[in-house]
Amino acid sequence: MTAGAGVPEVPDELYGRLKEFEGRAAATAGTGKDPVNEPMIRHWCEAMGDGNPAYRGPDAIAPPTMLQAWTMGGLSGHTDRSAAYEELFGLLDGAGYTSVVATDCEQEYLRPLWPGDRITFDAVIESVSERKTTKLGTGYFVTTRMDVRADGEPAGTHRFRILKYTPAAKRAARGGGRNLRPRPVINRDNAGFWQGVAEHRLLIQRCTGCGTPRFPWLPGCNACGCQEWDTVEASGEGTVFSHVVMHHPPFPAFAADGAGGPYAVALIELAEGVRMVANVIGVPYDKVRPGMPVRLEFLRTDPELELPVFRGGEG
Repeated sequence: MTAGAGVPEVPDELYGRLKEFEGRAAATAGTGKDPVNEPMIRHWCEAMGDGNPAYRGPDAIAPPTMLQAWTMGGLSGHTDRSAAYEELFGLLDGAGYTSVVATDCEQEYLRPLWPGDRITFDAVIESVSERKTTKLGTGYFVTTRMDVRADGEPAGTHRFRILKYTPAAKRAARGGGRNLRPRPVINRDNAGFWQGVAEHRLLIQRCTGCGTPRFPWLPGCNACGCQEWDTVEASGEGTVFSHVVMHHPPFPAFAADGAGGPYAVALIELAEGVRMVANVIGVPYDKVRPGMPVRLEFLRTDPELELPVFRGGEG
């Protein structure tokens, strides 16, 4: 890291130790807890609003983007992580890089997955970046690569990248001493959505090939594959499709009273036929129910961030 012109570079001794973990196993001979199965495929498609007929019927395949789902440890967690993986993260934690945020993933699909396929996998610590300073704080990007097999055949590759960091002290100062919500990741695929939010408009993509609406914003249509699209503005009417109540960890930025929780996070079914995740406000968290009518509002959480939320109602 270079602090500025004329300031000497600060040696990063920790980076040399972290680089030694590259190429070491993160998990070996891991096994999916369940075979590829129709109930999980159905739940995934319902949650994502994906009605592709390829995922239904006697010849159904699993959505390719479920690749990681078949390897996940669930609530009981992973028991197959290697000593090297635990040592790497222990080293980062011990050096003060105790916060973590997922930044991105990349997937490569080598063959379809069918119900009944048994999933096995190996994972490797592929790379550790040099020390980087981001808006969140200073830390290291760690990339793991998982090679997934189905009944012994290569099925896909999943790269997952996280930032292990020390939070930037200036975040609280910039917010007048208040905790700030995490910033949304804005890229070329979703920039139009966030521009709409800034204008107090909730914009939904619509395929110009088949007319199918979609959310979240994607570069192509799930229904027909067309890459051409326009937008429609949501009316703001919707209902709670499902929800969870966040109890832990407490995070003051997510509650108006500063208590940090509990608060309700819901999957909202909009009148236009798509679903989105958002906070439900205006009613106690324990009163939120599936089917509850909600209405779009825009909540300014701090001087730099405004978000779409939904106010619950009983009528």
